[in-house]
Amino acid sequence: MSEESRIGRLVLVGAPLGNPGDASTRMRDALAGADVVGAEDTRRLTRLARDLGITVGGRIVSYFEGNEERRTPELVDAMRDGALVALVTDGGMPSVSDPGYRLVRAALDAGLPVTAAPGPSAVTTALALSGLPTDRFCFEGFLPRTGAARRSRLAALAAEERTLVFFEAPHRLAAMLADLAAAFGADRPAAVCRELTKTYEEVVRRPLGGLAGWAADGEPKGEITLVVAGAPPVAAARPSDEALRAEVAEAEAAGSSRRDAIAAVAERHGVRRREVYAIVHQ
Repeated sequence: MSEESRIGRLVLVGAPLGNPGDASTRMRDALAGADVVGAEDTRRLTRLARDLGITVGGRIVSYFEGNEERRTPELVDAMRDGALVALVTDGGMPSVSDPGYRLVRAALDAGLPVTAAPGPSAVTTALALSGLPTDRFCFEGFLPRTGAARRSRLAALAAEERTLVFFEAPHRLAAMLADLAAAFGADRPAAVCRELTKTYEEVVRRPLGGLAGWAADGEPKGEITLVVAGAPPVAAARPSDEALRAEVAEAEAAGSSRRDAIAAVAERHGVRRREVYAIVHQ
């Protein structure tokens, strides 16, 4: 066996969100060929393997929030001994609001290779289905559970111009939406994406105020991903006439012609040239 072949590695396996038909060939191969599979829920992994018609030949160990600190060194040692370790969560990519980051960091710190068999993501799936802008977004995951801490975090996000993506538990969704409507405004567009890829998939697109009322009328069930439009851009305040006049004078003193100085100042502040011209020649 060559030295290179004895080097173990970590493979992050993207699992279907609910529909087994979304499983990739690479995902199947990774689970079937791994020496050790760390699973957030070993029972769900067993059901998934059965649905996919594959056999997980390696050793299956649990790897979840409650034991990842203890289990991580064991998996790193297995990789050092040459094992191929696959990590899979209940759905989506490991480490995205799921166990995985600690193991990735430990493997990298040990000089071990880390790769991925990428798969479905609730974040990007909900974002694409929401009908909200997708060119720039930020993922906030689960916010604090307590009302005061959650409201404080939302107040800090109220001016964020990118589309925001959150995860939330069904029993906290109504309170979360009420706090969002209070912090962002009841008219801010949003979408609640529920049970993505599953039989009862549902996407409810309404302003935050409407969604808060909808959720309060009956607790939605299943996995929830919430997408909220970013804040509208805040227009920069127009400088005073005196400030515009002073900028033109400064540019002229630096060697620009008055015409060029007026054009540059107008473009800088989004003001019409004729307006700056009139101010300068008052």
